[in-house]
Amino acid sequence: MTKIEKVLYTGKTHTTGGRDGLARSDDAQLDVKLSPPGTAQPGTNPEQLFAAGWSACFIGAMGLAAGKRKLRLPADTAVDAEVDLGTTDGAYFLQARLNVSLPGLDPELARALIEEAHQTCPYSKATRGNIAVELTLA
Repeated sequence: MTKIEKVLYTGKTHTTGGRDGLARSDDAQLDVKLSPPGTAQPGTNPEQLFAAGWSACFIGAMGLAAGKRKLRLPADTAVDAEVDLGTTDGAYFLQARLNVSLPGLDPELARALIEEAHQTCPYSKATRGNIAVELTLA
């Protein structure tokens, strides 16, 4: 396991009630009601929050990859992240799909940026070898 030498930021939250609870960040920028996935109850769920965080981080990693090539990402770059919660033999697991849109870029270049981002994005590193992940150029 790689040990962090310099901490750049620490996200801090306080959560109560689990999937039927509330989560708040220490700086009050995040204040969300939580609800179980697939219910009609108001609120978001951990899978949606994970998908949002990963997709935002992934776009940042693609931006760094593009910058190394003296390029900018298209203004309408997007990642549609899908995080599945499921079971196998009664145990819970996650799997994910990142559908990346890089309009106007040559498909070969776009795939190279996606692959490099997948190697450098901290969320991708954290999930590598732990969950099934599919990357698609939309």
